[in-house]
Amino acid sequence: MKRIVTIQDISCLGKCSLTVALPIISAMGIETSIIPTAVLSTHTLWDNYMCEDLTEKIPLVAKHWKNEGFTFDAIYTGYLGSIEQIDIMCDFFDEFKTDDNFVFVDPAMADNGELYKNFDEEFANKMRVLCGKADIIVPNLTEACMLTDTEYKKEYDNEYIVGVLKKLTELGSSKAIITGAHYNGKYGIMSYDSINNEYSFYAHKKIDRIFYGTGDVFSSACVGALTKGYSLAKSVEIAGEFVYESIKFTMNDKDARFYGVNFEQALPLLAKYNK
Repeated sequence: MKRIVTIQDISCLGKCSLTVALPIISAMGIETSIIPTAVLSTHTLWDNYMCEDLTEKIPLVAKHWKNEGFTFDAIYTGYLGSIEQIDIMCDFFDEFKTDDNFVFVDPAMADNGELYKNFDEEFANKMRVLCGKADIIVPNLTEACMLTDTEYKKEYDNEYIVGVLKKLTELGSSKAIITGAHYNGKYGIMSYDSINNEYSFYAHKKIDRIFYGTGDVFSSACVGALTKGYSLAKSVEIAGEFVYESIKFTMNDKDARFYGVNFEQALPLLAKYNK
């Protein structure tokens, strides 16, 4: 059985980060190991949430695993709460990266042209270093522009996205994915494999509503598909379809919660990859 380790925070309530990564990756027939970077009572859409930072515990877990000789087919990082955690992840990659596995980084730090609260330019610069140590990175357009010092635009064409993708791979990763790409009446995810100089675009109908946590849902399904041996383009398609179906289930549910999509109802779609 393949094994992924995913390193990000866990919200006790709210569909994001480890709360979605663990069930989605597991549903694809992959053993899922986790390192929580923090425990939150809810995710940060709510005020007055409780947060227990676990930064000091991460190296202890890594040391134990190293001593036991544990290995992973993929290393997947999501939301990291501080520069110190990014530094720890750089060390973790050095310890556990091999010729037979890959590192997948979701540089969760910004959206809609702005950094998330509590993050600054220094954090973004350090995230650029982490992305340079990855094999595959999956920023949204805002994050991609910040990582590459590219002007963020709300209106753009194919040439613009292609240029940003190339700049992303120049950071050090061989493959890059930009989520939330939309131009020429199309909406979806674009990817670039610099080794084979191949681009792909997964398009779907644009849904004019905001759903929280879809980036985490996408990344989790995508890293699962990649670990199963699917190509970058096919993995993007699998993850994109899973997110789209999760949104459709949510829109059809009159009791749907505002804090995440009904990915649980879409999990059967991943069953065919559980082989």
